[in-house]
Amino acid sequence: MAQQHHVFGIRHHGPGSARALLNALDKLQPDCVLVEGPPDANDLLHWAGHAEMEPPVALLIYRPDQPSKAAFYPYADFSAEFQAIRYAVERSIPVHFIDLPVANRMATDAAILPPNADVMQQLGAAAGYGDYEQWWNAAVEQRRDTTDLFDGILDLMTLLRASAEITSHTNEGAQLWADRREAAMRNSIRAAIANGYQRIAVVVGAWHAPALIDLNTHSDDDALLDSLAAVTVTAAWAPWTYGRLAARSGYGAGIRSPGWYDHLWQMGRQNATPAEASMAWLSRASALLREAGFDTSAAHVIEATRLAEAVAVLRDLPFPGLPELNEAIQTVMCGGDVEQLTMIRTRLTIGDQMGAVPSGVPLTPLQRDLRTQQRRLRLRPDPTPSKLKLDLRHERHRERSYLLHRLNMLNVPWGKMQRVRSKQGTYAEVWQLTWQPGLVVRIIEATIWGNTVMEAADAVTRDSADKATDLPTLTKLLDDVILADLPETVLHIMARIEEQAAISSDVPHMMDALPPLARILRYGDVRQTDQNVVEHVVDGLLTRICVGLPSTARMLDDKAAADLLTKIDAVHAIVTTLRNTEHEANWHEALATIADDPQTHGLLAGRASRLLLDSRFWSRADAALRIERALSADTLSTQDLSQLMQAATWLEGFLQGSELLIIHDRDLWQLLDDWITQLHDERFLSILPLLRRTFSSFSEAARAKMHDRVRAARTRQETTSAAEPRFDYEQARTVLPLVAQLLGVSDK
Repeated sequence: MAQQHHVFGIRHHGPGSARALLNALDKLQPDCVLVEGPPDANDLLHWAGHAEMEPPVALLIYRPDQPSKAAFYPYADFSAEFQAIRYAVERSIPVHFIDLPVANRMATDAAILPPNADVMQQLGAAAGYGDYEQWWNAAVEQRRDTTDLFDGILDLMTLLRASAEITSHTNEGAQLWADRREAAMRNSIRAAIANGYQRIAVVVGAWHAPALIDLNTHSDDDALLDSLAAVTVTAAWAPWTYGRLAARSGYGAGIRSPGWYDHLWQMGRQNATPAEASMAWLSRASALLREAGFDTSAAHVIEATRLAEAVAVLRDLPFPGLPELNEAIQTVMCGGDVEQLTMIRTRLTIGDQMGAVPSGVPLTPLQRDLRTQQRRLRLRPDPTPSKLKLDLRHERHRERSYLLHRLNMLNVPWGKMQRVRSKQGTYAEVWQLTWQPGLVVRIIEATIWGNTVMEAADAVTRDSADKATDLPTLTKLLDDVILADLPETVLHIMARIEEQAAISSDVPHMMDALPPLARILRYGDVRQTDQNVVEHVVDGLLTRICVGLPSTARMLDDKAAADLLTKIDAVHAIVTTLRNTEHEANWHEALATIADDPQTHGLLAGRASRLLLDSRFWSRADAALRIERALSADTLSTQDLSQLMQAATWLEGFLQGSELLIIHDRDLWQLLDDWITQLHDERFLSILPLLRRTFSSFSEAARAKMHDRVRAARTRQETTSAAEPRFDYEQARTVLPLVAQLLGVSDK
């Protein structure tokens, strides 16, 4: 009886394997094609033949109840499995996946056992290559004559598996699942034979090929697969990239150089010789370097080709491989520079190609909504990082901003906002866009929140707001939903903020909550947001802050005082910006209480005094009175070092950001000068670190001007002292009797 099934052992994503497989299929003319892959996706195989299907793509298998549990099966145009599927679909030949269903593996989180790497590395070394991958590339992927190739691969893998069984100490659990996979493949082949197919092509990874020849293990296979648990899974096609293909995939089929393999596939389809393939590769590298601004020419390409061929001869290779070409590029085109070669590896050897799936391919509702918005807003998913500049005064730009913000709320970071410094101010946004294929999983995970991006962002934010237990978290959420244009969610979060503020006694948390609210009041009109919905919350928070801040500022250590100072500065800026008379009056009263309370930390008392002076709530005379009090003579003579440190920290708080005030206010200058110059040396050294920290925050120009003033004062003092004659007491006594007679007084 003629053999009914023919096993073709290939390398996943191997261009030589794919080319040889197509030749073998043309010769066999199969009536059924079985491919290693997840049977859960059999209903989607017909999409492989669609005109709009552009590899690299991936089959995504996931659990709808737990979308984070997902498995990817990526395919490039040069993947042998993909070519086998497309071959069958285009000729209306039945095609099926035959691996163990993902539904079984996900029920137990089973690990996938990769082929034994040790015996493969030994094979590569025995053949005179640096590693197994180099040997396989030369022997299979760059091979031109594919006659009896698969018979040779079958014999080789039979020997390697036998060697691996002798030396292996594999995890028993992982090995059990590997055996189950091959049992499932054999059962699928038996089913195809039972269905009457006469010429069955079985396309699997080369490692599995020997295990699929003998089908007389029916009972053992049934025992391995008996009573396996299963879960519900869903399959979908998703775009992929060569960058992701270069990493090891979920089933251990990653490749180092997808861009190089794509080149070999294209050259093979053109029946190019190895020399022509090398020349074409070096020409592409030369063009890439020229594009980056490096000087390369046709002469460099010719010289690099000669060098690569010479190196191949020295290594006893039939033609140059990627290592030889890389060495030639680095030597001839890059002048030995590794950095330029790194660029070539990223953009050429790996490549930045991204695939696409047909518009009608099954998607989740959320995926469909996102795709619709991407097309409507002309935002193309691209793995290459790019900048997107938005002017929020334009409707389409605002809608793009809304979409990107909503995706970030769904943990789909397609875009990352950059800091903007432009004349447009709050009307401008700059985004760094990078689409990674892994974001597909996050979109599917977000499906539990809604069927559209807006619905999902709204639901996940409401859930976060309901779970939030502090004001800063809630106001940060409010900031996010304003940026994402979710007006209904704004009202929900505002209600939660009111609830939390009513029961909160944590003044620092209330202070942290103000900035996002203040931004809404200032810039809400840019995004066409009603500002009135937050005004009463700001009023309530500021009232509570002004009442509770004086007691919060008392009896603090240095670190806590420094943290609170930052918050005080932020609230002061907000109050100043909002220009609300009632808020300003309450805030200034709170600062005055802090400034005059002897139990307030010196840093905060000094800073409050400075802010009151800058706001003109205090006159210069009021400020001078506080300065004299803080730097009074008592601090010069006190034996209590803590009192001296209080004065030094007061000075630090007052002087922060005061370089111009010190330079131009001569009274303040004199007060500080008198206080510092009258300190004893020991006391001065005690507070010197604080003073140095304070003055180091001033600009270099301001410090130079202060230095010049001190030096000028010293010079004037020395000049005056030198001009005055010394008083001679002895000579003065000789004239005292005469002066006494003239005055009519007794000289005693």
